[in-house]
Amino acid sequence: MKRIKYSKVRKVQPFNFEYTGEYKTEPVAMQLFVFDEEGYEEYKNVSLDRVVAECKDELQVNDVKWLNIHGLHDVELIQKVTGLFHVEPFITGDVLNTSRRTRIEELGDVLFFSIKSVLPEEKDGNIKTEQISFLLKDNVIVSFQEKKSDYFEHIRERIRTGGGVVRKKKNDYLLYLLLDAIMENFFITIERFEDRVEELHDGKISGKADFINDIEKSRDELNYIKRAINPLRDALYNLKSSKDEDDEYETIGKSSHTYFARLHQKCLEMLDQVEYDLTSLESASNFHFSSQSQRMNQIMKTLTIFSVIFMPLTFIVGVYGMNFDNMPELHTQNGYYWVLGVMVFTAICMTIYFKKKDWF
Repeated sequence: MKRIKYSKVRKVQPFNFEYTGEYKTEPVAMQLFVFDEEGYEEYKNVSLDRVVAECKDELQVNDVKWLNIHGLHDVELIQKVTGLFHVEPFITGDVLNTSRRTRIEELGDVLFFSIKSVLPEEKDGNIKTEQISFLLKDNVIVSFQEKKSDYFEHIRERIRTGGGVVRKKKNDYLLYLLLDAIMENFFITIERFEDRVEELHDGKISGKADFINDIEKSRDELNYIKRAINPLRDALYNLKSSKDEDDEYETIGKSSHTYFARLHQKCLEMLDQVEYDLTSLESASNFHFSSQSQRMNQIMKTLTIFSVIFMPLTFIVGVYGMNFDNMPELHTQNGYYWVLGVMVFTAICMTIYFKKKDWF
């Protein structure tokens, strides 16, 4: 199971940032989209200076700007990007610290959203995780990814082609689309686990020696998915239900609350499915142990019946195995055959009795 490891090292300098993830060899690249309803501009492998120029361009002050960063191990670059939006230093640390749970926080005019993305490996089916963080300020949204992936390719294509309403909306709607794309990975992961759970529950691979190990592994991974969804559900609940002036997020428009309410509903659906799969695994585990216990009881029952049948035969053999001279049966001409007959008769009678009692 994929486990979250927390660093216990206390650093002397509070602002000594360090990337804690595992993707430390991924190439670092930045991509920038600047768009409005009329058109868009796309910059691949953009430099930070170009990003600063685009953000300060007064002619594009109302345009939505989406900066996507692949690779977080370039700590200096991440510090410069977060410094561009004047965020608190601990937010920079949370972007780099991949062991943090999903959460949303608004500090002044900056909204920070951190989420775990999960997807099963194609080869062994194990879960791989990636932390993705977002910063929203004014009309700018910055997404931080640990590695390059195609989670958001369909969103980029919609921006290029003007499909849907993404170019008519602000950055809060773009955040909704990005979160929705990440949640699709959860659905894909849960769907693949459903196939595995069905195989386990139907007993198709119950003859394997590591059947219980497969159940425990699936249960651990589903619990990990549940741990990733629960804080996301809470964050989306806070986001979609912030209708009071004191609780309202300034960077999220009221018109977008409906979209985040849909995401919250998706979280509830995923949790329901995970709970159902966990219950199915528990049922499969109980069925396995019950069948093993029943099989063991049947074996013990059969062995007990054979033992009971042979107990009187062993007694007779023991009695006539004593070599006393005054035992008259020892000198009977057909005594051997009489004893064998009595033994066979006793065994047959006991077998018939047990059969009538439906003991076997």
